[in-house]
Amino acid sequence: MPLHGARAVIDQIDDALVLLLALRRRLVRVAAACKRETGLPARDCEREARVRRRARSLARWVELPAPTARQLCDLLIDDACALQGVGDDEAPAEDFHQPVAGGSGPMDASMPIVDSFARHRASWLRALPPPRRLAPLLRLLPPSLSSTLFAAAMTHTLAQPLASGALEFLRDRRLGIAVTDLGLSWVVELRDQRLRVCAPGASAEATVSGSATDLLLLASRREDADTLFFQRRLQLTGDTELGLTARNVLDRLPWETVPLALRIAIHRAARLAQAARAAHRGEEAS
Repeated sequence: MPLHGARAVIDQIDDALVLLLALRRRLVRVAAACKRETGLPARDCEREARVRRRARSLARWVELPAPTARQLCDLLIDDACALQGVGDDEAPAEDFHQPVAGGSGPMDASMPIVDSFARHRASWLRALPPPRRLAPLLRLLPPSLSSTLFAAAMTHTLAQPLASGALEFLRDRRLGIAVTDLGLSWVVELRDQRLRVCAPGASAEATVSGSATDLLLLASRREDADTLFFQRRLQLTGDTELGLTARNVLDRLPWETVPLALRIAIHRAARLAQAARAAHRGEEAS
């Protein structure tokens, strides 16, 4: 049974990787069209070097073997090159700095790039699937896996307030968190000085619910809780006192106590989600 369960989760992760690769290829096509329109070379060796450095840094952080990360990067870059019909001997890095044909210098060359980015930004953002389209895929994951990941994220993010006792109000209380468009929900409680996720089906005394984007905006502090609740983008049901206490405590937590890498990841994810939602709605993201 443990082997069967592990293999089932591995199969689902493999499916997710294939879907992500398909999405990456769609965005590569958008980038290729932008480069053709602005006269940029099809291959950007400096960009590839940055991709490899970022992957190497992330691999160290998550303890992924360097050869595995390197092979994955090679696969992704080779696939993108094949998709654009370029090879190893094309477009050396220095070609990136050459002026666009018809321009008189670097500034003239940069203007079409800026204009093209403005035109295509909404296009590639709309290529990102809205969170609700990921819900069927997430439903394939065992509830125990999502609960474990959520508990680990909460413990890592709230390590300082847990240590200081700021979350004692949750002792013997159950607070629910629901991500409406992803179809995910958890009930958490404080037990043995640790935040734990209750078994599926456990009832919550109070529940905070909202879309993935709005919850990310709240977590990154790009939006404040009062605004989100006032606009009904977040909703609180059940024991109002417990929900408001949780909101006030989390609102007062010093943002600098959250690990820097996690702060950067949350902030970037929130910005991307907000921009993608605005693009889907035909709005301008702030």
